[in-house]
Amino acid sequence: MELQTEFEFTLPRGYIDENGKVHRHGVMRLATAMDEIAPLRDPRVRANEAYLTIILLSRVIVRLGDLPAVTTQVIENLFAADLAYLQDFYRRINEEGLSTVKVKCPHCGFEFEHEVVPLGGS
Repeated sequence: MELQTEFEFTLPRGYIDENGKVHRHGVMRLATAMDEIAPLRDPRVRANEAYLTIILLSRVIVRLGDLPAVTTQVIENLFAADLAYLQDFYRRINEEGLSTVKVKCPHCGFEFEHEVVPLGGS
């Protein structure tokens, strides 16, 4: 059995770039030990521990829409609902294994569970 290391996600609201384009679909990879250790050296984290999340997510999100890169500035400018979604998604794939995530339709508010499928999985 092959270990899946990348997982697709869809943000509840999406990142709006400088041209007004919304980016919702992305890919997050499993975190390495260095992904969790390296941000601790960053002065922004030393000044504000909450910034750890920003740096960590910018390291493990490998794609968001058709952005050329997912930087800390991109993560800083996400809507709060999207940041919370990504934090939960990170926890699910890295700590719990992976199964389902709770999803809420942004249009009608209907809540349901959605099976998270590994990138390239069935």
